[in-house]
Amino acid sequence: MIGQLTGTVAAVDSTTAVVDVNGIGFAVRMPNADLATLHIGNAAVVHTEMMVSQDAITLYGFLSMESKRMFLQLLKVNGIGPKVALSLLSTLPSRQLSQAIHDEDATALAKAPGLGKKGAQKIILELKGSIDFATVAPAEPASTLRVPDDVGMHHVLEGLMSLGWRRQDAQAAIDEVMGDHDFATPLATQDVPQVLRLALAALDTGR
Repeated sequence: MIGQLTGTVAAVDSTTAVVDVNGIGFAVRMPNADLATLHIGNAAVVHTEMMVSQDAITLYGFLSMESKRMFLQLLKVNGIGPKVALSLLSTLPSRQLSQAIHDEDATALAKAPGLGKKGAQKIILELKGSIDFATVAPAEPASTLRVPDDVGMHHVLEGLMSLGWRRQDAQAAIDEVMGDHDFATPLATQDVPQVLRLALAALDTGR
């Protein structure tokens, strides 16, 4: 299974990004909001889920583990496949999607192309009592965010957390790296892999 890609964006269109990892281009289907933040030539860390069918092997990708977890939750609903799950995440960010399910807001869910009102009601019926809302972390207060629009820093943090590090420890390692080196903020996407490597080294040293 391919669970994560760290590389350079080679191409982006309306549904798919191609991530070049050491000379191999991986085509990844992603939510619209994630695709909109990717730019050819920039570094990217993409959390992926590989789906195998009779006639295809498809990678679905997300810029946050939060979105990937929601994608997997949606696939638990009988009759909801990866195409509709991705459509939902393209229509509603994962936190809004989680809230809509919690509030039984079928109208909000039904806005996703390919779903419809009955499909929305089915998602609510099957997930409302079982979805792990704890996996969708509440938004942090603005006062706790150092650079609210620092997408590069967010990618580094998500990358470290996807490897099993706690948010607090990951953030401390990032702070240490940023303090010891001359990286500009907001963090440029091309610096993401280097900061990620340095933060990992700092975390390993502190074990």
